[in-house]
Amino acid sequence: MEEKQLFGALKEYFGFDSFRPLQKKIIDAVFKGKDNVVIMPTGGGKSICYQLPGILLPNITLVISPLIALMKDQVDGLKVNGIAAAYLNSSQSETEQQQIIADVEKNELKLLYVAPESLQFVDRFLTDGKVSLIAIDEAHCISSWGHDFRPAYTQLGYLKKRFPSTPVIALTATADKATRKDICQQLNIPDAKIHVASFDRKNLSLEVRPGTKRLEQILQFTEGRKNESGIIYCLSRKNTEDVAAKLKANGLKAEAYHAGLSHLERSRIQEDFINDKQQVICATIAFGMGIDKSNIRWVIHYNMPKNLEGYYQEIGRAGRDGLPSETMLFHSYADVIQLQKFAANAKNEAVQMAKLDRMKQYSEALTCRRKILLSYFGELKKEDCGNCDICRNPPQFMDGTLIAQKALSCIYRLKGKEPITVLIDVLRGAQNEGVLGKGYQELKTYGIGKDISWKDWQLYIIQLINLGYVEIAFHLHNHLQLTPMAKDILFNGGKLELAKNLDQKEIQAEQSKTTKTKDNSLFEKLRQLRLGLAQEEGIPAYLIFNDATLKEMEKERPMTDEDFIQINGVGRKKMEDYGYQFIKEIIAFNKEKRFKKKPKKSGNSHKETLQLYTDGLSVEEISVSRKLAPSTIYSHLIKLYEEGEKIDLLQLISKADVDAVRKAKDEIEDPKGLKTYYEYFDEALDYWTIKFALTILEKEEN
Repeated sequence: MEEKQLFGALKEYFGFDSFRPLQKKIIDAVFKGKDNVVIMPTGGGKSICYQLPGILLPNITLVISPLIALMKDQVDGLKVNGIAAAYLNSSQSETEQQQIIADVEKNELKLLYVAPESLQFVDRFLTDGKVSLIAIDEAHCISSWGHDFRPAYTQLGYLKKRFPSTPVIALTATADKATRKDICQQLNIPDAKIHVASFDRKNLSLEVRPGTKRLEQILQFTEGRKNESGIIYCLSRKNTEDVAAKLKANGLKAEAYHAGLSHLERSRIQEDFINDKQQVICATIAFGMGIDKSNIRWVIHYNMPKNLEGYYQEIGRAGRDGLPSETMLFHSYADVIQLQKFAANAKNEAVQMAKLDRMKQYSEALTCRRKILLSYFGELKKEDCGNCDICRNPPQFMDGTLIAQKALSCIYRLKGKEPITVLIDVLRGAQNEGVLGKGYQELKTYGIGKDISWKDWQLYIIQLINLGYVEIAFHLHNHLQLTPMAKDILFNGGKLELAKNLDQKEIQAEQSKTTKTKDNSLFEKLRQLRLGLAQEEGIPAYLIFNDATLKEMEKERPMTDEDFIQINGVGRKKMEDYGYQFIKEIIAFNKEKRFKKKPKKSGNSHKETLQLYTDGLSVEEISVSRKLAPSTIYSHLIKLYEEGEKIDLLQLISKADVDAVRKAKDEIEDPKGLKTYYEYFDEALDYWTIKFALTILEKEEN
């Protein structure tokens, strides 16, 4: 496949001038007929790896996807981009299914989505040679090693035997080495090239807070974010309902989502969230698979997850459009104990406990959290990220030897038979039944730490646990016991440093500051326009343009068609369908606010194009040389022509086309952008031909 076709299709259908890391390498391998396994985090751009080849390959691309909701979302998105796609599943009527089969037979579809349970439909009408590519989404579902095993996926191995000459591409967001190997084996693609993208989602900020007064902290966090979409993950159904009720009472559009609701109710809540009718979902981990919503701005974990895989996947649902997004995890000792109980009842208890320990270490870390998270997935970073709470507020260390001696000595005198709560009460000289009833007031360590607050003692003791001086005997009612390392501090004059407990209120106030989106901002007006168009068409708003595209429109303020199509995320079909309305809104806003148009992002980029054009390169050659879409080069040439440079547009279109557009211009009374001309010619003349002709005619008139 030639470069110019790839970059041209990328801009025309998806609105991008360049590929993300690994995308082009994967796509090139597909065109060479190779099998591929792609491990790319949520929001990393997996879909384009098979959707773009699907557009350019001669026959149909078969996509296996686990959820009907996810299939519908993907197909709607493809249609909005002008790509012929459909999905086939058991929820459709026989008439609907027959129509799709007929479309396939007539070669009118480029991509067909099928649930694994519905593969029998495919066998009836597809033969080897009719399928150009097989894409298996959420491929980890095939492996019992994966975190979301689905038995229906195990039958997919027959596809390679059924279509031996067709390349297979298997895609997933998370898969460890054992799962990757299992995917290749079960899909009968042992020689597949494995592509592992970076797991570093730099746009996600990471934060962990103590799990005290969580609802109060959540309300503070959501203040000023009432137009943003977010998810709050909870361990219990009751928590989802309590949090949702509290948020509703404070004016937020929130719903609880859990397995106790009917299928119909869960579907409604999910649809409302996808379509921006609900802003916040308070959910158990049952929620999320199949959510392709790109404008989720934050994810909060009300309770600690049981492992880093689940945590990473859940926070990955925020910021899929690449814009800055926030994640927050509440960490409490009680959650750890609860999760320990769950793990103790599991068949693979040792594995579950080990994974929980890693989750706990992440939550209680005093070093860059992103480095810890990435190292878990085998990606090592030398530099701190600068976008986690530890990097933003580095801990200050102090000589903690005396504090450690007091705590360790008290554990020793309690004979390792009490949990953290009783230990702190003894250190602080509490006079409650738990202390006085056992005569602990007679111990030498009783009250030796009364000058330190209960909460500070808790955080210092957790540090001692993390440093290996103390361990929790979970099988003995969570009693704290000394490790051999404690002897060094108690008896051998050992020293250690502890992190100071910073003022959490100050930190939280600082971290909760956010640039509030004003209701009268251009972004908000474009968002409302997008929402209205989406409701008219019955599709999620982010399928029209995602937030990142709207933000770029707000920044660049394109007021002509050639400026508008240079915005990332604006392809030809979306330009034709929505360009007029958005440009009109931007022009109206600029008039209202009397803003001057900001410089275009391209700067002198068109001058570089002029140099190559003057040197005699064709549009295609310039496109390849500059790694820009042909559409971008066309817009440069128009700009240069309008600026008086020696550009002969008649080399790019025929005089007959110019005459045809001249005639159309005379006949159309009130043209509304290029779309009017496009429809006038029944799509016989493409966008750029019309634009070139209008540019030539405008110069003639002047």
